Amino acid sequence: MLFLLVSLAATAAQGGNSDPWLLVETKPHVLKVMQGDTPLEVFTKIAIGQHGAGVEKRRNDNKTPLGEYRIGWINENSKFHRFFGLTYPNPDIAKRGFIRGLIDEHLVRHILRAHLVEATPPQDTPLGGQIGIHGVGAGNREVHEMFDWTHGCVALTNEQIDQLTPWVRKGTLVVIR
Repeated sequence: MLFLLVSLAATAAQGGNSDPWLLVETKPHVLKVMQGDTPLEVFTKIAIGQHGAGVEKRRNDNKTPLGEYRIGWINENSKFHRFFGLTYPNPDIAKRGFIRGLIDEHLVRHILRAHLVEATPPQDTPLGGQIGIHGVGAGNREVHEMFDWTHGCVALTNEQIDQLTPWVRKGTLVVIR
């Protein structure tokens, strides 16, 4: 029953419309605003987690989680200039976390319910949380351009996050691969 709920939640999260969506390509360090299969805008020299990206994420591992998410909230007054919070952990991450013994069935159900009603899932879990797309804030732009420096987020310069803002709203699809 639990895995059926995971599959239903993942299917519901995918949707099927032609709204702009965000594609984060972690290897070339690029974020693209997409309309269907067409890039509308491309942001280069993005930064990701200090320890790269992966599907086996857990709290404090400094990895950017691969997968499909939605923008769950927007913080215009973030210390990172602007913060677009992701609906992480998603049902796939919850399923893997349950199988690996990182979270219990109660937490999996909580995450699934959040996704089914398009709410933000719990953010303080052994799988991590507070993952998003943000600017540098008052940080060093030179460091941003030379190193992956985040704790698992995707970072752009403050100017880039300002240019990205008109494309983003709560519910925008974000694919990180």
